[in-house]
Parts: sequence; structure tokens; C-alpha cells
Amino acid sequence: MKKFKMLDEEFICEYCHKKVEKLGYTSRDHCPFCLYSKHVDINPGDRNNPCKGLLKPIEIEKFRDTYKIIYRCEKCGQKHKNIVAKDDDMDKIIEISKKELI
Repeated sequence: MKKFKMLDEEFICEYCHKKVEKLGYTSRDHCPFCLYSKHVDINPGDRNNPCKGLLKPIEIEKFRDTYKIIYRCEKCGQKHKNIVAKDDDMDKIIEISKKELI
């Protein structure tokens, strides 16, 4: 079972360079503007992954009553999933979803 460490921090996105505020209801794990993330965790919130590559959003999948963003690390190639956040750019989510159909 994965251990979850609550770590809700603001940060500057390394992909789009926008300031990302704390999420407020759970840990912030990706940029709501461009949806990129960073490969920093082994277990959620631990910041122990030595890779530190950018996680590119490549797919969207249905998960319970919401969706997950599927990422591929641009450095090591590993895939990773994050649940969408309430303030994520829905146009970006739709754009990624459409790419899956092509």
C-alpha cells in the first residue's frame, strides 16, 4: 500500500513558468494551467524520487466520478497518474482527450 504524505505547496511550474497556488483540499501535484507535473515522488508527497524529470500529460482516463491524467516522464520514460484537480484547465483536459482519438 502506498503511503500518502499530505504536502500542499505553491510552486513555479517548470514547463509554463506560472505561479501555482496551494490546492487547499489535498496535495497539489501538477500545474492547473498546462497540466505538467514533476517526477519527484516515489510515494505521494515524499519527494524522494531522484529522477526530477518533467511529467508530460499524454492521456486522460475515467476514474470513479472524475478523471486521471496519465503522464510520461520526459527524462526516464516512466508513466504516472494523477487525479484531476478542481481548478485544472478543462480546455487542456479536453485537448489531451482528443489526441487519444486520433
